[in-house]
Amino acid sequence: MGVLDNTKGLILAMLSSLFIGTSFILKKKGLKRAAAAGTRAGTGSYTYLLEPLWWAGMITMIVGEIANFVAYMFAPAVLVTPLGALSIIVSAVLAHFMLKERLRQMGILGCLSCIVGSIVIVIHAPQEHTPSSVLEIWTLATEPAFLIYEAVTLSMVLVLIIYFEPHYGQTNILVYLGICSLMGSLTVMSIKAIGTAIKLTLEGISQAAYPQTWFFLSVAVICVITQLNYLNKALDTFNAAIVSPIYYVMFTTLTIIASAIMFKDWSGQDMNSIISEICGFITVLSGTIILHVTREEEPTTLPGIVQGEVPSHYVSRCVPI
Repeated sequence: MGVLDNTKGLILAMLSSLFIGTSFILKKKGLKRAAAAGTRAGTGSYTYLLEPLWWAGMITMIVGEIANFVAYMFAPAVLVTPLGALSIIVSAVLAHFMLKERLRQMGILGCLSCIVGSIVIVIHAPQEHTPSSVLEIWTLATEPAFLIYEAVTLSMVLVLIIYFEPHYGQTNILVYLGICSLMGSLTVMSIKAIGTAIKLTLEGISQAAYPQTWFFLSVAVICVITQLNYLNKALDTFNAAIVSPIYYVMFTTLTIIASAIMFKDWSGQDMNSIISEICGFITVLSGTIILHVTREEEPTTLPGIVQGEVPSHYVSRCVPI
């Protein structure tokens, strides 16, 4: 059952990346068409809402995010989250052909690194163990190890918001992205719990009567709102080409750590498999950074992009935009 669930999660995660990567290009083409008509979104105009291509991109993105959400029902976060890098590859390749944004040789190397790293992660990923109820997930979430992680995470978020944001938010990119990434790791844990509750309910074991189900839902909503708020601030203040790789590295790393603590993803795996997964993850991170550094070198101006708009592949892979 674990192998079958992992396969379902893998397929859904890959489809999610395909849809989300494609949606970003469709939305950009729609925004470019609106800009060509003299109504740029960056000037506060919303005429891009009349562009069918923009709506096609939005619908495609929603489908991708739903697929990503469902992927967390079947596979561990250690497998699903790093595969979010594939959406960056899709958008980079499609941008090369559809938007005439040239993909350089180093960019191709970055794509290959992401693919190789993803394959390594898939081969050595742990099997998913579906909890029997939300109460079991609640037990995992209230164990001392994860309670310590929660306390440290929330304490760091409060310190960043109360002290560091007023003083360094506009000058240090790690302030906003630190808040996003820390809250993002809790978002994934909550989404994982909600996804499991939905899966069990569809199998005939209703979880709606448990207050823990609604608690996880409330936590997810609060975390998502906070996460998107500060990610928008980061994109509005700093270069998106810098925000994206740093955010991906921080968010994915913290999510894997949180999942390993709460769901004990690596329990029962041998050291060789764990080391291989870490190496695959580092390879994916390296490829992502290479891709974005290469794209940053090209002085491309994209008309019609709203400053501070959240491109789909910059957000938590489990967060609907």
